[in-house]
Amino acid sequence: MKSLPALGLLALLAGCAGAPEAPPSPPLSYPPAAAQRVVRIALAEWRDWGEVTRPAWTTAEEMAAREADPGNFPRVMAYWQAVPEDHGAIPLNRRRYAAALARQPEGAALWSTPYWSAAFISWVFRAAGIDAAEFPPSATHAFYLDGLIATARRFPAEAPFIPHAPDERAPAPGDLLCFDRGPSPLRHWTERLAEAGRARAMHCDIVVETPPGEVRAVGGNVLDAVTMTIYPAGPDGRLLAAPPGRRPLLLLMESRLGWLPPWSGP
Repeated sequence: MKSLPALGLLALLAGCAGAPEAPPSPPLSYPPAAAQRVVRIALAEWRDWGEVTRPAWTTAEEMAAREADPGNFPRVMAYWQAVPEDHGAIPLNRRRYAAALARQPEGAALWSTPYWSAAFISWVFRAAGIDAAEFPPSATHAFYLDGLIATARRFPAEAPFIPHAPDERAPAPGDLLCFDRGPSPLRHWTERLAEAGRARAMHCDIVVETPPGEVRAVGGNVLDAVTMTIYPAGPDGRLLAAPPGRRPLLLLMESRLGWLPPWSGP
């Protein structure tokens, strides 16, 4: 079974103010099939988008905006339909889609805004059958992370997701790797507690494979597609530090879907 978190840290953080309220009752435990579905669905979407792959910590190369391909319209539409607030994305891009079909200039901006990476993550977990009580869908990465952290603080023994600093453990399939993309990035994920509930630019990918020396993670709206990013890892499976001048990861959100009682893991 996966190791349980350091309950002392979570108990200490439970006294901090500012975080959103956790659900009033303990979260449910999901079978291993749910964890496997998360990874399988993320990989299937990556394949359907053309298996776009990039190494981490490198400058992205120019490529065609696959999100602007009218053939991908229903894919991104499905992602946005998985979140409670689309920030106008659906009506705006319905107009752009109509323009693209009519070969009008506005169609070139199809799905370019608002950004859909958090909607993609939310859709994957919803499509895998994870209820909002265990993974609160949001069009903003910071807000669903706030919900996961709040649950981990209130119910550390039952929480399906547990936050870690990226160097604390080796990532496993189903975990989330998250960046702070804001102009003044946080130094440690616990700094988020003081501002929980306020918007912050972030990005998360879902870990799908961990072959020796690598951590492979799939995310949405990366190179305007669903893309796999390959991170280098050490012999113990832990992520290597970001090279100088590159923004480091802020958070490794451990997924315990399929590992909590009465289940014993995949």
